[in-house]
Amino acid sequence: MPLTPEQRRTRDRVERLIGLMAPGLNLVLAAGDRLSRVVSPEDDDFYPVRPTTLPPEPEAEQHHRGRD
Repeated sequence: MPLTPEQRRTRDRVERLIGLMAPGLNLVLAAGDRLSRVVSPEDDDFYPVRPTTLPPEPEAEQHHRGRD
């Protein structure tokens, strides 16, 4: 179902507001990140996310390079 003109105007206003606030929100996130690193430089509870795909095997890379 297509948006009504009023819904389009509201969506445009919200998107414009988000666009205007984005730089300020980025600064808040950066400041929070810096502050958290100063307060607790070692995060023992942090577990990095494991990649969903496996990196290519070294043998496969060498085999492809030989074809070039």
